[in-house]
Amino acid sequence: MNYPSSTGEERAASPAPAPSPGSGILEALAAERAGPIAGVLLAAGLSSRMGRNKLLLPFSEVSVLRHVARVAASSGLDPLLVVLGHDRARAEKELAGLAYLPVENSRYPEGIHTSLSAGFSALPEGAAAAVVVLADMPFVTARMLCELMARFRAKTARLVLSSYGGVLAPPTLYGRELFAELRALGKGCGREVVKRHREEALLLEQPPQALQDLDEPEDLASIPGRKGVSSDEG
Repeated sequence: MNYPSSTGEERAASPAPAPSPGSGILEALAAERAGPIAGVLLAAGLSSRMGRNKLLLPFSEVSVLRHVARVAASSGLDPLLVVLGHDRARAEKELAGLAYLPVENSRYPEGIHTSLSAGFSALPEGAAAAVVVLADMPFVTARMLCELMARFRAKTARLVLSSYGGVLAPPTLYGRELFAELRALGKGCGREVVKRHREEALLLEQPPQALQDLDEPEDLASIPGRKGVSSDEG
């Protein structure tokens, strides 16, 4: 009896595996997270505790404001929105030549929550997320900002928090789904959003020394002898 040879015999193609129920959702989420991540730099405050405009003080061979804006821009935040209010003309002079979009906050005397709302109201529609940066935290580096963005793109959390030895403080990344909440906030700023979504947030440990900000005259004593990290060093 002759048996058909299997050599060269055409075989039916195996059916392609059916996609898992959640694969389409995950693909859509990944595509959305590949979009631009904006920066919201809050620089409108009165510096009331300092007694003078702390953002115009010298730091790392430039002003505090220019240094922080340069670091934020170098990290890849796009676009970089800078919320201005107090001493706006002088602040814009310090920012000359940098790639940023100015956002005016005429309500800045009412508190930082008005700057947060103004910044998030001005975000472009296509932004996948936004990172809030405080202009009086000059020891935050571009590397820290890049790590926040990388964590957001690699995971599914809508919120990425910076922790300094257990203390939560900016920079903070908010996914697009949270923008409406931030635009509508009253006093309490982003703390209320963080509180509501804390269980679904990612926590990123940051260098404790980067937490230092400039609020009171005593804080200035730490600047001499300490070089800020330049934007190209990250």
